[in-house]
Amino acid sequence: MKYLTASLLSCVFTFGFTFAQAETPIIDTHIHYSHDAWTITPPKKAIGILRDAGLQKAFVSSSSDEGTQMLYAEAPDLIVPVLRPYRWRGETGTWFRDESVIPMLEELLAKNTYAGIGEFHIYGDNANLPVMRRVVELASEYQLFLHLHGDSDAVEHVFAQDPNAKILWAHSGFDDPYTIADMLKRYPNLTADLAFRNEHASNGKVESEWRELFLAFPDRIMVGTDTFSPERWYYIIDHADWSREWLADLPKDVAEKIAYKNALALAEWALHE
Repeated sequence: MKYLTASLLSCVFTFGFTFAQAETPIIDTHIHYSHDAWTITPPKKAIGILRDAGLQKAFVSSSSDEGTQMLYAEAPDLIVPVLRPYRWRGETGTWFRDESVIPMLEELLAKNTYAGIGEFHIYGDNANLPVMRRVVELASEYQLFLHLHGDSDAVEHVFAQDPNAKILWAHSGFDDPYTIADMLKRYPNLTADLAFRNEHASNGKVESEWRELFLAFPDRIMVGTDTFSPERWYYIIDHADWSREWLADLPKDVAEKIAYKNALALAEWALHE
């Protein structure tokens, strides 16, 4: 009888732990819904995927912006719109030299609601080119964050232009946790997402050097998937579940900040909520 009781208790605790994980809110800060995803995953289906993943909100940008607007119209309670300076996917390496990008951004910013500009790709000294400089100015004028995919040099150049800029560093720059920590320490307005990264956790456990980073900067890290290709949309649910597993290995207050509270604070700041 005592073995049966122990077994039942084990099941109850296991179920309770799994249920708690499933209920953990997640805000995904790195979702794209670009032109090559619309026909494969129409707006209603895309919103269904985001809701099935249990996301509280999703930061969405797209090439072109039409994709973001379709999802925002479908679910304004769920979508945090972010303006990408790309008309199509192939502009990632050329946009910062294309002066026509600026009037496009200015027109869209004047008529639509956005929380940020990005995700855009910029590296090194290219962050000092006129197009990028105007993007930094626009972010300041409209109180938007910059979702920057680039190296630490680019981040430094942007902050040199505007120390008050708010940057969400895409993929944490694909840097190691020690470099990320150094950047976060130097720049109080820098936050970082973990999109398309999995080296920080395995088997539900957070790796020691990443744990140190998360505990040192619990207010500055966010989760993200990165649906850079249409098929990545079918990974959103699995990624949210995986994120809940490793977040459960952190202190509850830290896990909640990384899971959704940091992203919610950034969205509310930008959207004046």
